[in-house]
Amino acid sequence: MKKLIAGGLLLAAAALPLAVQAQGMNAPAKPTIVLVHGAFADASSWNGVITILQRDGYTVIAAPNPLRGVRTDADVVSSLVRSIDGPVVLVGHSYGGSVISEAAERASNVKALVYVAAFAPEAGETALGLTGKFPGSTLAPTLAPPVKLGDGGNDVYILEARFHDQFAADVPAAEARLMAAGQRPIAEAALGEASTAPAWKHIPSWFIYGDKDKNIPPATLAFMADRAKSRSTVVVKGASHVVMVSNAPAVAGLIEKAATAQ
Repeated sequence: MKKLIAGGLLLAAAALPLAVQAQGMNAPAKPTIVLVHGAFADASSWNGVITILQRDGYTVIAAPNPLRGVRTDADVVSSLVRSIDGPVVLVGHSYGGSVISEAAERASNVKALVYVAAFAPEAGETALGLTGKFPGSTLAPTLAPPVKLGDGGNDVYILEARFHDQFAADVPAAEARLMAAGQRPIAEAALGEASTAPAWKHIPSWFIYGDKDKNIPPATLAFMADRAKSRSTVVVKGASHVVMVSNAPAVAGLIEKAATAQ
């Protein structure tokens, strides 16, 4: 039995109050955090958030998001989530919000949804439709000519010269250049694919976004958060579309609130 030395006396641990002995022993396991990136980004966009969550004792997985189509991508994410023992907090950025909304319907261990500058579509809604629901998006003129794919579809990128101002205006220029070079394209068809299963209707949700988002109008983000009856909505002043990069502590903090909510 472990013993403690106090005032020159050996005290058996059994002599300590039971509450002290039990402290930390019966704490519930922390949920696993699964992060889903959106279009024109990749898993590295979560690096700052991951660093904080890991420091605070969370297991974190940055899920692969193929960016091929809402249902196809949701299949990939839901398969990963179902392989995890215990509860999961599912976090999506931008188009990744559409993916987590669909994926959570196919995985019974999702306890919370966190939307980071993300779409939370109703059944039948599309990313393109929601982007145009309110004025403010300046994304379309910054897109490069579509890349033709062998299957007849198109991949869509943001022009590297326009990336910083459009996508990541509050990120240092050198970092934004790296993000622009490493951006993941999205299939054009994915942006027009209708969602079918809005998990936010029955799973608690949290929202965070910047008031200077140029991809998804802040009015659209506010509308979706209100419609989903968000438990907490954080609007970061001056933040761009990549609020998780420029304001990682705020995003990580909201994720942890969702993780610990009852």
